[in-house]
Amino acid sequence: MIARGRSGLCLALCALGLALLGDVSRAVPMDDQDYYLQEITNRDHYYSFPYPGEEFFPFTEQPGEEGPIRAAEREEQPGFKPSRKELKQKKNNKKGKPILEPPPDCPPLGLETLKITDFQLHASTAKRYGLGAHRGRLNIQAGVNENDFYDGAWCAGRNDPYQWIEVDARRLTKFTGVITQGRNSLWSSNWVTSYRVLVSNDSHAWTAVRNESGDVIFEGNSEKEIPVLNMLPVPLVARYIRINPRSWFQEGSICMRLEILGCPLPDPNNYYHRRNEMTTTDNLDFKHHNYKEMRQLMKTVNKMCPNITRIYNIGKSHQGLKLYAVEISDNPGEHEVGEPEFHYIAGAHGNEVLGRELILLLMQFMCQEYLAGNPRIVHLIQDTRIHLLPSVNPDGYDKAYKVGSELGGWSLGRWTQDGIDINNNFPDLNSLLWESEDQKKSKRKVPNHHIPIPDWYLSENATVAVETRAIIAWMEKIPFVLGGNLQGGELVVAYPYDMVRSMWKTQDYTPTPDDHVFRWLAYSYASTHRLMTDARRRACHTEDFQKEDGTVNGASWHTVAGSINDFSYLHTNCFELSIYVGCDKYPHESELPEEWENNRESLIVFMEQVHRGIKGIVKDVHGKGIPNAVISVEGVNHDIRTGTDGDYWRLLNPGEYVVGVKAEGYTTATKTCEVGYDMGATQCDFTISKTNLARIKEIMRKFGKQPLSLAARRLRQRARRWQRR
Repeated sequence: MIARGRSGLCLALCALGLALLGDVSRAVPMDDQDYYLQEITNRDHYYSFPYPGEEFFPFTEQPGEEGPIRAAEREEQPGFKPSRKELKQKKNNKKGKPILEPPPDCPPLGLETLKITDFQLHASTAKRYGLGAHRGRLNIQAGVNENDFYDGAWCAGRNDPYQWIEVDARRLTKFTGVITQGRNSLWSSNWVTSYRVLVSNDSHAWTAVRNESGDVIFEGNSEKEIPVLNMLPVPLVARYIRINPRSWFQEGSICMRLEILGCPLPDPNNYYHRRNEMTTTDNLDFKHHNYKEMRQLMKTVNKMCPNITRIYNIGKSHQGLKLYAVEISDNPGEHEVGEPEFHYIAGAHGNEVLGRELILLLMQFMCQEYLAGNPRIVHLIQDTRIHLLPSVNPDGYDKAYKVGSELGGWSLGRWTQDGIDINNNFPDLNSLLWESEDQKKSKRKVPNHHIPIPDWYLSENATVAVETRAIIAWMEKIPFVLGGNLQGGELVVAYPYDMVRSMWKTQDYTPTPDDHVFRWLAYSYASTHRLMTDARRRACHTEDFQKEDGTVNGASWHTVAGSINDFSYLHTNCFELSIYVGCDKYPHESELPEEWENNRESLIVFMEQVHRGIKGIVKDVHGKGIPNAVISVEGVNHDIRTGTDGDYWRLLNPGEYVVGVKAEGYTTATKTCEVGYDMGATQCDFTISKTNLARIKEIMRKFGKQPLSLAARRLRQRARRWQRR
């Protein structure tokens, strides 16, 4: 009886629920009741609070007002007139230009930087998992295959005006604007041309953003890549924000990438926010610096620390801007025998701005810490000559800077003024080396180091940027031992080779002879970064680098011919790596303190690796340094050469090595050198004497005579005999 009574009660409750559901469903077409019965149909009052000192626009529903969907459809009727501002936006959009507004007061919430987690993004429907709400992030990139896991936007499962994508800020936030893009894809064209914005405090009762005419219909995109910014008529305070597409590209479907602008309100009771809040105690200039401000900052650092800094330039850009660098050393301006040289460069892609700002922050930090007597920094400066080149492509940066941190898209400012990608503009020496190795009987032998630059590359007609030529001259002039080029758009450290050996593959692990050293160098940066080796973080775009602890062989990622890393390794003594410092190429100014904290320790640790391995001086019997002597390590098919003073540095992992030296006109020598685990290179000097032939040549030259050539002597004797006949 009890069980039967409970069953009857359940049936009664179900019937009552169905009856109530039937009343609500009258607001939407019958065909769409399967999934349209969502929060979007609810237009109840929400609790919005005006920000102190700002006007509050009341969004209370008036008697007899149309429901949310029908009200939004008034955009199709003659009675709906957009404001002048909206008409101006529409006019600019037709020209294919981004909507440029004054810099908003509130920063991005962090969809692009991944501050907003996947769990904070929701959508009405999705075509498939790879096009889910978690992929609806500004500037997210699709994989080449656009597979089920990594695609380039959120795409709704159906094309109708009832779809939405929602962001949960997880605290009360003053929302001020929305930035949208279409779907990143090589094969399709999809974008939203207009949309509504709704806000809520509980994700159930939603209110649309309105003006005097009714629900505001914001102009969306006119193509898929250029970001479009729309500011809300007045800031609104809520926890949730929802974007409701109203129209889309006729030949495509509903697909969006977006960023939300908003200021989180103070909430001391919000444990989630306090736990994830990042602050810094460093008193540095956390802002984006244009060219003039960058130059002024360098002067300020030089004025604060004149005894350890020097400003110089390595050349000029296509538009004539000088490529400034700052040297930090206890004896700036001169190379000290036995002291290794290190460099950081950034901005080869002008729109990858984070690396530029990190280098500017680093030079400030090192100056301040040196003055404060930080023993770690003092020791590093005294034992290392450090070069910091923050902007290799100032022309490209200027383009990105004028548009702003969120509106440049993925590529504006990437290339030089004459359209060249500096990062891949160096001579392809890999092919020369590998062809020589594959054709053992070839008359043209290519050394395994210091491979000469081909003549065609040096010609004036070669497609080589002036910035690239300046970097090459700089690298040839200074005996760099280790270097890092800071890039953006990913969170990984890439090491050479960057080019695959097989011409039939686009991805293949292609190690250098020093692969074990490069892997350690990459790991030294990644492991000390706050996020690179964090197994809980999501991939920036399409690649998950956690299996290699935040590192990757460049060729196994994507093949590139003529990279700076491969060129540096094959043409100079320098071991160069590409350090991708963040998912967001051009983060908002407010993100710079956190990005500095993410990278500060890594930047210092990587510099310290220049003191790992062996070092020494190659001298003759009179104690004079021998330049251009070849240093080889048994079992490693890559040599290095001594500098003009006979000094050298060879990066090696801990272990015991048989090291050899040879120089033209000198005897060869070998010795065993042991590299320990403690920081500091092992001293491994050589003293070699001249060969007998070299001594004879030297004596003959001294007295104005030439050594006798037996072959030539015999020819002269034969000539005399013929004359006598």
